[in-house]
Amino acid sequence: MKKILFLIFAFVGFLFATININTATIDELKSLNGVGDAKANAIIEYRNEQNFTSIEDIKKVKGIGDKIYDSIKDSISVE
Repeated sequence: MKKILFLIFAFVGFLFATININTATIDELKSLNGVGDAKANAIIEYRNEQNFTSIEDIKKVKGIGDKIYDSIKDSISVE
C-alpha cells in the first residue's frame, strides 16, 4: 500500500513540476506551449547575459509576449 501511495504522489509531482527557465535545456524549453527552436534559443541567449529574477521576466525575451506568457506561466519557475 505504501508503494502505491508513493507512486501516486511521485506521478502527481511529475505532472505539476515546473521548468526552471534559468537552468532548462533547449529541449525542456521547447516542451513549453508555443516555444520552438527560435524562442528557446532566445531564452538561453537572454539568460546568458542575465538571470531571470521572476517568471514575468521571460516577457523581456524577443518573441515572448502576453499570449505565450499566459500559456506557460504555470509551467515555469525561477529558482
